[in-house]
Amino acid sequence: MDFAFDVALKNRKLLKSFIENHTLEELNKVPRGFNNNIIWNIAHTVVTQQLLVYKLSGLPMVVSDEMVEGFKKGTKTERDLSQSEVDTIKGLLFSTIEKTKEDYDDKVFQTYNQYTVTTKSTLSNVEEAIDFNNFHEGIHLGYILALRKSL
Repeated sequence: MDFAFDVALKNRKLLKSFIENHTLEELNKVPRGFNNNIIWNIAHTVVTQQLLVYKLSGLPMVVSDEMVEGFKKGTKTERDLSQSEVDTIKGLLFSTIEKTKEDYDDKVFQTYNQYTVTTKSTLSNVEEAIDFNNFHEGIHLGYILALRKSL
């Protein structure tokens, strides 16, 4: 699983660079033809990782219920985020993955509630959830790259 965690951290580093290299206005802009913006996609990756890995393992998530409601699957950008909210998301990029690695190494994940994702793959354990999450974040990285070109 070290490779999967390494990939996750490298992807999060890329996501962090979007936050650091774009203005708040650019992060919040929903270009014509899109449903979401850069910061929604970044927050969505944080929320989805927590849902796939922790919630489906029956464990408490680090993110708030409010954050889940705003960025879970099926949501879209409803409002501009403040700089404070962006800073919170930025802070969660690495802390969530580092905590997951620590919890994985400590064998905290003992059960998993099987879940079929949109691609029709069924996740049966936390290892599959972590692997799938990397695929999911790659999709959103591609979406962010398209959004950036549309700014």
